Amino acid sequence: MSKKMMAAIGLWLIAIFVPVAHAAVDEQTTGTILRDLLRPGHPETYVVVERDTLWDISSRFLVEPWFWPELWRVNPEIENPHLIYPGDILHLIWIDGVPQLTLERGLAGRTVRMTPDGVVSLRPHIRETPILSSIPAISLDAIRSFLVRNRVVRPGVLEDAAYVLQGEGRRLVLGAGDRLYARGAIPPEPTLAIVRRGPVYEDPDTRELLGIEATDIGIGRVTAVKRDIATLVVSSSRQDIRIGDRLLPTEERRVDSMFYPSAPKTEVKGQIISVFGGVRQVGDHDVVVLNRGEREGMETGHVLAIYRRGDLAFDRERNEYVRLPSERAGILMVFRTFRKMSYGLVLQTDIPLSVSDEVRNP
Repeated sequence: MSKKMMAAIGLWLIAIFVPVAHAAVDEQTTGTILRDLLRPGHPETYVVVERDTLWDISSRFLVEPWFWPELWRVNPEIENPHLIYPGDILHLIWIDGVPQLTLERGLAGRTVRMTPDGVVSLRPHIRETPILSSIPAISLDAIRSFLVRNRVVRPGVLEDAAYVLQGEGRRLVLGAGDRLYARGAIPPEPTLAIVRRGPVYEDPDTRELLGIEATDIGIGRVTAVKRDIATLVVSSSRQDIRIGDRLLPTEERRVDSMFYPSAPKTEVKGQIISVFGGVRQVGDHDVVVLNRGEREGMETGHVLAIYRRGDLAFDRERNEYVRLPSERAGILMVFRTFRKMSYGLVLQTDIPLSVSDEVRNP
């Protein structure tokens, strides 16, 4: 094997140690689920090659590869189970009726003794890749703006925040490079986010207030504060900044270049309550708002099935309307969570979707 090949290409298996990927079930039920999820004609062994990803490999064995944590089991022979390398051999075995993968180290994953006096350890380089293969490709650019520009706040946060009072020279519309004056409780930070009030989200069934969206429209650098009035210079702007826009502390959020989809650990039944872009129809790579959040166990990377809500049909025999069964129509991945709600990216749709369609465990 060439030196280049032996320089390991890391495959992130960060969540190998996570619990089972859906609601807690007994071992017998888990085995039944995994048997049903095994892809017809799956290999009994597989040799890892260059440019393989976790999803390439998992999709060779599973119809729905986001259930990979249940198939990948801890192998005590692997010192660092987070990485596998080209040349490693994966074996599909059965233990008490439950299929699982074990790993046989290839040359690239071993420590090679070069001389009696020293040992050279082959250190893998971590390669970040987008999600590929049987899960549709996810472009980070498709969700980057939503990861850093939008947030959900509690009632009263925007009302209590400092606000844009006026622009220099009595300007009413401002942009990058302009000076503005703000009044109110100025956060003690040198740089502030300028935000605008967005939609108010309510649960469609319970009418519970889930949160208020605050859209980041710019960044301002504080140059002076006198009593309750601050002077700021607009460092950047994504929209025109107007009188009445609010100032909030900036959010420091690391934008990952890769996500690790998995099924939720608990049962999820929710709805799409909004779609970004001011439309009601939902398609591939649209960002949607869900009425389920951290309190319901939602986490970044959770994959949910989308079900098109059944139509209302009129029963002429009984003279009444009846709701037809919902139909599975696509999948989405949660990429940001809040306490009562979350944002999701639609990965794939089979038929047109819309606000009020349902989301469930995949």
